[in-house]
Amino acid sequence: MAEYRTLTKRLEFSASHRYWNKHWSKKKNLEIFGKCTSEYGHGHNYILETTIEGSVDPDTGMMINIYELKPVIKSVLKEFDHKFLNEDTDYFEELIPTTENFAKILYECITEKLNSGDCKLKKVRLYETKDLFVDYWK
Repeated sequence: MAEYRTLTKRLEFSASHRYWNKHWSKKKNLEIFGKCTSEYGHGHNYILETTIEGSVDPDTGMMINIYELKPVIKSVLKEFDHKFLNEDTDYFEELIPTTENFAKILYECITEKLNSGDCKLKKVRLYETKDLFVDYWK
């Protein structure tokens, strides 16, 4: 029977965003989102932890070569790093770029690009601040 393990890679990137529901009045947006409604947005130094799971290859002792995983994650983060999420990406035209929504988008983007044998994406953990994070998995 195969043994399964997890491996997590952590990368940091920066992005800014604005919380705004275009179907609400300015007053309601301010009541719900407070200072996060600023039209100029606000930024974070996000930390993304990408956890994969799979069986360990007996010949290499690895699930995946980290030199294969890291470029996949970096290619996804390139779409978001140093971007104003509301305006510089297409992902948040209808979605508010909360940490919850952003984690799901990152999970989907990484899953789409990760194609490495028996390994699969188990979850992502996205830190917005050192004490606020979201886990997302399917």
